[in-house]
Amino acid sequence: MSGSKKMTLRVQSAEGTSRIEVLDTDVTSCLYERVYEALHLNTFGFTLHRDRQRKEEIVSSKSHQIREYGLQHGDMLYLNPVNGAVLFEQPSASAEENNKQLGDRIDTGPSTSATTASAQLKPGSPEEDEVDLELYKLPGTIQRQRDDKLCRHNSKGCCVHCSPLEPWDEGYLKEHNIKHMSFHAYLRKITSGKFVSLDELSCKIKPGCKEHPPWPRGICSACQPGAVTLNRQPYRHLDNVLFQRPALVERLLAYWRATGHQRLGFLYGHYERHPDVPLGIRARVTAVYEPPQESGRDFITLAEDPHAELLAELARRLGLRRVGWMFTDLLPDDLAAGTVRQVRGVDTHFLSAQECITAGHYQNQHPNACRHASSGYFGSKFVTVCVTGDSQKQVHLEGYQVSGQCQALVRDGILLPTRDAPELGYIRDCSPQHYVPDVYYKERDAYGNEVGVSARRVPVAYLLVDVPVGVARQAMPAPPAPAASAAAGPPRSLRALHYHLQSATSFLEAVSELHVLLYLCSNEALPLPLECVAPLLEAVRTHDAAAADRWRAAPQPATLLQLARAAADADAPMPSAAASGVWTCALCTYHNAASLRACEMCAMPRNDGL
Repeated sequence: MSGSKKMTLRVQSAEGTSRIEVLDTDVTSCLYERVYEALHLNTFGFTLHRDRQRKEEIVSSKSHQIREYGLQHGDMLYLNPVNGAVLFEQPSASAEENNKQLGDRIDTGPSTSATTASAQLKPGSPEEDEVDLELYKLPGTIQRQRDDKLCRHNSKGCCVHCSPLEPWDEGYLKEHNIKHMSFHAYLRKITSGKFVSLDELSCKIKPGCKEHPPWPRGICSACQPGAVTLNRQPYRHLDNVLFQRPALVERLLAYWRATGHQRLGFLYGHYERHPDVPLGIRARVTAVYEPPQESGRDFITLAEDPHAELLAELARRLGLRRVGWMFTDLLPDDLAAGTVRQVRGVDTHFLSAQECITAGHYQNQHPNACRHASSGYFGSKFVTVCVTGDSQKQVHLEGYQVSGQCQALVRDGILLPTRDAPELGYIRDCSPQHYVPDVYYKERDAYGNEVGVSARRVPVAYLLVDVPVGVARQAMPAPPAPAASAAAGPPRSLRALHYHLQSATSFLEAVSELHVLLYLCSNEALPLPLECVAPLLEAVRTHDAAAADRWRAAPQPATLLQLARAAADADAPMPSAAASGVWTCALCTYHNAASLRACEMCAMPRNDGL
């Protein structure tokens, strides 16, 4: 191999032409560093080319030498900014002086995560949920009664056998079959009287690094995201889901029974304390909204909802919020017995990779405000409920959340579904357009050792958190709905609105549904403004039947209900001659007595089969 040869290269930029000295055996990354120093640039966001047309690029590399590009002594290189990077902008003396004066007036303090998290508690930070504010005030300890067999003290004493337990006590959770500790119990465990700052996982390259060209031309340990090791999340943000009445679930089941197609709905309700889990939170579902959708036996496709903003305002005025989503995955097994197949379980999958990605997308849209998070948000209370068959071939409700790691993988576009295996997710390949860090998960090998495995195809069970689901028992029966109306879905016409009002036991019960209230405000015949519907919303929120009946008698609502009655009467079939005692002339439509054989008005002979 020949020796190194020293050469001088010219670099042309927007500021003129400069000269640099390099060796032909230097790597091209060294060439970029010499240009960076010689031209006093403030970023590595540039490229070097051998021609003005920018077709022959010299790529920054630590393995390729300058001689490989055929450069000779005295050659001209052309510098080009990348993505509009400002290479030569330097702060002026006056700007530096102003910044110094501003720093003298404002004490920024140490730049630490604790300071950032403390700033989130100031006015203007994300407002935490009422249930979180309530749980922060509770001691959280689990009180125990005196044990007559083990305790040797009087009723006022205390020992290790009856002293209060911490809310994260593993023995207590295992004894009461609680699979995951609550999020507030987890906070008490990691803080233990100390301040802790929570940071969500990020799989993206940190922007603003000026030590090298931007990706894919360069990356360093300062801006490169670390490797991700998937772990089962020990806590959950939501500990239980409770449906207020069985009719909320029966409506989706009625649609499936009538059509054989799957159905999706969004859950609306509020959060409250869960008494069965230490520092637990429960979502009480009081309404289910079925958005515009197309579905079949094996798919559901959501369409754009033109009334999304109106629905959000109605829910806000009713004191409701979107707490989750539910979908059916049912296949009939025995129609006579009413059983369904079990398609989900330990041997197959609980949620498919596509459903986990959808759940992560919704959880990212509904973040959980947290005072301990540096960004103001951490995790999500949004829940996923699947209506499917259990091992007894009966309809069963299963609730899940995806972990914070899954939320990050979905948010950064790393987790993809697989075609052949629903229980496996696929980690996207690294590309010049998308940097993907290494992802691993741990499993036990044949010798019982816990080893890290590359998560190119990751089991989505590592990303799931179980959430129990129940339905409140009460005597209120579901309103009768024939198969035809169940297949048609919620009221979407004046005729359907009239029949819905007639089938309910009271007017308040009939309008205590989001679909009905939304149709009152969005129908094409006579849409009612929010100011007009506001008294009805208050009556529904407070369960005031008298106020709802008074609203019904107002001019605008009465007109709309009269139009609904007229639409139902117009679609009603004409009574037969035997039932009504009259027959209608086919020529002049005159109603004649049943005894007449010809029309009394036009003498047209009767022709109705009699």
